[in-house]
Amino acid sequence: MRSYRCHPLFAPALLCALTVLAPPPAHAALDGSDAVPRSGDVPGLSLKVARLYREAAEAARQYETGRREAERQRAGALRAERLLGRERRQMSVLHADLGRIARAQYRTGGGLPFTAQMVLATGPEQLMRGQRVFSRTSLAVSNAVDRSRRAEARLAAEEARARSAWRAVRRRTSELAELRRDIERKLEAARGQLQHRADGSAAAGRCRAAVRLDLPLPRVEGAWVAPVRTYELSAGFGSGGERWAHRHTGQDFAVPIGTPVRAVGAGHVAQVSCGGPFGIQIVIRHPDGYCTQYAHLAAVAVEEGDRVDTGQRIGQSGTTGNSTGPHLHFEVRVTPEAGSAVDPVSWLAGHGVRLG
Repeated sequence: MRSYRCHPLFAPALLCALTVLAPPPAHAALDGSDAVPRSGDVPGLSLKVARLYREAAEAARQYETGRREAERQRAGALRAERLLGRERRQMSVLHADLGRIARAQYRTGGGLPFTAQMVLATGPEQLMRGQRVFSRTSLAVSNAVDRSRRAEARLAAEEARARSAWRAVRRRTSELAELRRDIERKLEAARGQLQHRADGSAAAGRCRAAVRLDLPLPRVEGAWVAPVRTYELSAGFGSGGERWAHRHTGQDFAVPIGTPVRAVGAGHVAQVSCGGPFGIQIVIRHPDGYCTQYAHLAAVAVEEGDRVDTGQRIGQSGTTGNSTGPHLHFEVRVTPEAGSAVDPVSWLAGHGVRLG
């Protein structure tokens, strides 16, 4: 008799759900004649959500890059403001110097015309002394005026650069914010359509065809990963609640509808089903015989019997079945069937994946 327990298989690769997507090939329905016919937007809707997730990730990357650039521009603008303050203080000093020179000339007679100094001088020595004073004060005034003009020109240029820098910061920040809002609006609308279609499949108890995406295998460390990349943990294994007959049998990951769900490890798809308390769900059997379940999905990207690799995108999260809101219900089981669950957090930790 075949045992369902074995040991982890180390796979070298992890598929990233937010990479470049290729057009999907046509595939047969998951459950043969009972499959729901595909409408004109299928598989386009699942692909659209996946692409929007990719675009959202790219927009977030651009936003972060732009934010850092805006911070650099902001720092430059602040430096310009400090320089302007220093220039203004220097201008005040120059103006004060001009005032002192003018007052000194008035007191010493340095401002008298040279002809008047010749008439009033009592001798050659007084005339020469007056000429030297006049030359020195004239040179001082000329230098001070030149410095003042240069400082005023620098001040005007710095003020123009500072205004330009602040305008660039505000413009770039606004553009990036609008880009994110636009993608988020499109993604929210597509999520609603995806969930609506998934609810119809779950209510009918019949699954649509898998929407396959040809995604490259990125390099990963280790043979196991978390079922979603970004998440918040919600209901845990063994917790109580009125929606469960006994105790919660898995770990819930709070994620938006359409979030890419990935296989935690290599294995084969043992089950893809729709309807019932788990809604649309996938069960994967791993080489050690343990099985992992991914429930309340909005779409699937694999079929029964498929081989999957660690991190491969197998579906998209949703809120089908007995669900209070968008999340992924994840279980680890001894067999493919319900009722044999073990603590998934401890199980993943034993395979080198720590959640939190």
